[in-house]
Amino acid sequence: MAAHGGSKKVIYAALAGNLAIALTKFAAALFTGSSAMLSEGVHSLVDTGNGSLLLYGMHRAARPADRTHPLGHGRELYFWSFIVALLVFALGAGISFYEGVTHIMTPEPIANAKVNYAVLGLSFLFEGTSWLVALKEFRHQKGSHGWLEAVQLSKDPSVYTVLFEDSAALLGLVVAFAGISAAELLDMPKLDGAASIGIALILGGTAIFLARESKSLLLGEPASPEVQMKVLAIVQQDPAVQRANGVLTLHMGPQEIVAALSIEFEDHLSAPDIETCVERLETRLKAEMPEVTRLFVKPQTTGAWERRSKALAASGEEPPEENGCAIGQSRL
Repeated sequence: MAAHGGSKKVIYAALAGNLAIALTKFAAALFTGSSAMLSEGVHSLVDTGNGSLLLYGMHRAARPADRTHPLGHGRELYFWSFIVALLVFALGAGISFYEGVTHIMTPEPIANAKVNYAVLGLSFLFEGTSWLVALKEFRHQKGSHGWLEAVQLSKDPSVYTVLFEDSAALLGLVVAFAGISAAELLDMPKLDGAASIGIALILGGTAIFLARESKSLLLGEPASPEVQMKVLAIVQQDPAVQRANGVLTLHMGPQEIVAALSIEFEDHLSAPDIETCVERLETRLKAEMPEVTRLFVKPQTTGAWERRSKALAASGEEPPEENGCAIGQSRL
């Protein structure tokens, strides 16, 4: 799981910052009685726990395949990413909303508001540093894709989860500052509670988006068209292969792909020849594409493949292209 090196660096940076910020915010909330500051403290504490869960998910996903999980444990990362999204919604957004409503119903003046401003400023500095680390890593991963497109195509939720959490944290700090300063300047303590509700809405929106992306990965996403084309090109170059009809792929983890190939072999080949060819393909794919961790080969004529394609089209599902690369490309 060496590919997770950059992801872990992002999470460690977020963990260190969020833990320090959470403790500082709770101390400030206790000292000043600010609802928005308490919500921000809860937010940072949830982010700290989420980072720990992502690291745990990476550790679990790195375990090798065994009898009960023959295709590996890679999807554990996707499961824990989904749990992180639920925690952001249930704990972060839920508690912030509750605090906001409570403070609006029973408003209390903010004491020593300058303490809040100092804590918010330091928090913005620490959160911004963590955000820049996550942004740099995500830029490296996204390549030429747009930001939203890169998130939708990404098979590694750890980096963009931290990036979105840090972005929500920065927006939350802005809302908290606006609410606390408005409550003090206008002598309207209810505005502090309104800021907590604003923070809850930001967290809720972030959680829903992250949950949607994690759900898609859990249900199973194919490899990119570029990866599928490369697999087919390698297979087609083998002298025993008459035609590589198509390939079905599934990500079990960010760098773990299961591939199922439909191949029409040369007519004169015997069963031992086909077996030798398959072993040769496995060896080459392992050398050139180590992310393909499992390979299944189905000897199949081009006509049978085309009939299957027509059946998929008739059922209303997205039909494969001539080379089979379009199968499963739609995102859930």
